[in-house]
Amino acid sequence: MMFSAQIGPFRPGNRAPLYLQLQQLLRDAIQNNVLGENDAIPAERDLAAEYDVSRITVRKAIGGLVEEGLLTRRRGAGTFVAVRVEKSFSKLSSFSEDMLSRGRQPSSSWISRAVGAVTPEEALSLGLSPGAPVYRFRRIRFADEVPMALELSTIASYCLPSVEAVGDSLYDALEAAGNRPVRALQRLRAVPFGAEHARMLGVGAGHAGLLIERRAFLRDGRAAEYTQSFYRGDAYDFVAELTDI
Repeated sequence: MMFSAQIGPFRPGNRAPLYLQLQQLLRDAIQNNVLGENDAIPAERDLAAEYDVSRITVRKAIGGLVEEGLLTRRRGAGTFVAVRVEKSFSKLSSFSEDMLSRGRQPSSSWISRAVGAVTPEEALSLGLSPGAPVYRFRRIRFADEVPMALELSTIASYCLPSVEAVGDSLYDALEAAGNRPVRALQRLRAVPFGAEHARMLGVGAGHAGLLIERRAFLRDGRAAEYTQSFYRGDAYDFVAELTDI
């Protein structure tokens, strides 16, 4: 089946530039679920041939939708409808719990796990003495096999029996050890991805990202976790419920 039969042809009499017309056809198809999350769209040359436009026109149309977060480019694979996930700021939960609650399958690719002495930055965030032992976990987080975030976690050593205690979920391991955090402070800011982070998440260097820094605490007030999570800006929406109470 021709792609134009799926998302529709150009509308007769439309005087808008061709790249905007194609962009609107794609946008409507995504918003109306004609194209679903993670669906691939044809290569630029194929769209250009099918709609009888230049590849520059197609590139501008797709580029605008990438900037809107509706499409995402994956190096070596093509362009796909973006997978978007809402993350609530009002509930303390793990990445795995967030994904499962939304019907997605979480997974991880380990970069490293190690035991070490606390750094000055970590000591300040965790309230630990210089030289205190900590466990560090570095991994790429996936939802339905799509890379979503790069997660860099430092855990006070008194919270886990060993660095090998963490499997698929850090919070499951903390809960099993009786040290699941009950309170956290989080800070969110926009960041452009450097080359290395972009490569790990399958996006281009300079891609818009979201950095969340979390400091989580045990019931007795001791700090347990300091995590920096670099989320793909095209894949995550952060929401918070606000009241006047």
